Amino acid sequence: MTKPATISERIINTQPSAEHNLTDKTLIIFDWDGTLMDSIGLIVDSMHVAGEAHGFKTTDKAVKDIIGLSLMNGIKILYPQANDAQLIEIQQTYAEYYIANSHSTPLFEPIERMLQTLQQQGKTLAVATGKKRKGLDRVLDASDSHDYFTITRCADESGSKPDPQMLTDILEYTQQQVSNAAFIGDSIYDIQMATALGMTSIAVNYGTATSAELAEQNPTYQVDTPHALVDLLCG
Repeated sequence: MTKPATISERIINTQPSAEHNLTDKTLIIFDWDGTLMDSIGLIVDSMHVAGEAHGFKTTDKAVKDIIGLSLMNGIKILYPQANDAQLIEIQQTYAEYYIANSHSTPLFEPIERMLQTLQQQGKTLAVATGKKRKGLDRVLDASDSHDYFTITRCADESGSKPDPQMLTDILEYTQQQVSNAAFIGDSIYDIQMATALGMTSIAVNYGTATSAELAEQNPTYQVDTPHALVDLLCG
């Protein structure tokens, strides 16, 4: 099995195989939570509040492990003993708490500069996220970042990760080939989704999954920090 190129604050491996050369990629697709936006802490807190409000408990690690899935799929995994009515109530409580506190979730510090640079380089940018459309539009508005992305796709419009339908939709809309694209994410579901299409993948170690968990998915690249992601993508 080929080991992923490892990127920390510097590029350690600069000789990827030709089909994974990032300078040739014209379509860059990002996950949102934990990849572009520093929102993992709020997601974890929101899920604890929602579960406990209806008599259920879970752990930080369990919540992080479901980030990337659609919200309802994640809630069902965390609280398998909940009935249908309780699942809906948990989802509603989660949404209310998250929205009320979403002012505390900025983009990671270098991300906006990276998006600007990639646009200037003529790259097409997109988002594929487990968020619902209403939730993504809300944070796009709050971060004033709508205009960076040619297309965004959400779990309630496509299949939930690791189903690659969101990526397929983006490829079709932009009329790009898989070989022209790279996908960046922080969960194992992100890497599994890209791998299902044979798409170049970049795993970021600063989000939900650990470096070891991501490495097991054999991403094309791994980066430790948002600054390292900027260095890798922007050169």
